[in-house]
Amino acid sequence: MRPQVLISFDVEEFDMPLDYQYNIPLEQQLKLGKEGFDAVMPLINKHGIATTLFTTANFANHFPETVREHAEKHEIASHTYYHSHFNNEQLLESKLALEKICQQPVTGLRMPRMRTVDMSEVLKAGYEYDSSINPTWVPGKYNNLHLSRTVYMDQGMKRIPASVSPNLRIPLFWLSFKNFPYSYFKQLTIQTLEKDGYVCLYFHPWEFIDINHLGLPAFTRKLCGQPLLLRLEQLIIDLKAKGYEFSTIRNFLSSK
Repeated sequence: MRPQVLISFDVEEFDMPLDYQYNIPLEQQLKLGKEGFDAVMPLINKHGIATTLFTTANFANHFPETVREHAEKHEIASHTYYHSHFNNEQLLESKLALEKICQQPVTGLRMPRMRTVDMSEVLKAGYEYDSSINPTWVPGKYNNLHLSRTVYMDQGMKRIPASVSPNLRIPLFWLSFKNFPYSYFKQLTIQTLEKDGYVCLYFHPWEFIDINHLGLPAFTRKLCGQPLLLRLEQLIIDLKAKGYEFSTIRNFLSSK
């Protein structure tokens, strides 16, 4: 099997401005999340690649037809029920709500903001894999340097971390993609693909619209909108040119 590129998006109500004391009502959070989704998915579909869409049930309940449409080509996975608050009961509730809307099994979970979650609860809710781990150190967020960089089992649950580089564990997540020079991010991505046989990258749809007016730090909104769309398209083109395949997380794990 050729190395696999696993691109995923956290499809959610855009509540991050609240973290920086910028008041943004739920209606606007949902509106911006939908605008971002509508901006990035045509690019993904243009290149004929399959992605995993970690979707909050709250977002899906507000835009069921959109989620159902994309479920025809992409994997729908759970991003819990609400992006801003969580309890264990919502693991099952979000799974059932998404399955009802998209009419396909929901087998994967990613916690908002990569929050810690009890794997026994995830297993009890009927999930088959979790992707809520960034196996690196992010100051003020988490220190997961002790965890595996690649797929591993945890209390009976298969876990697929977000990818980090093989040696220094440089995270290959959304902030790196927009803040690193493109050539450096691509180099690290290729190194990871060749070492691990896959790369697990994640983004947010709201990054792909203009969010400069929402009180966010510069490092979170750099290259937002059209410039970031162009950068993502270039990454897809470059990785395709090297012969790498694109897959959903569910399909990739089923082949292992």
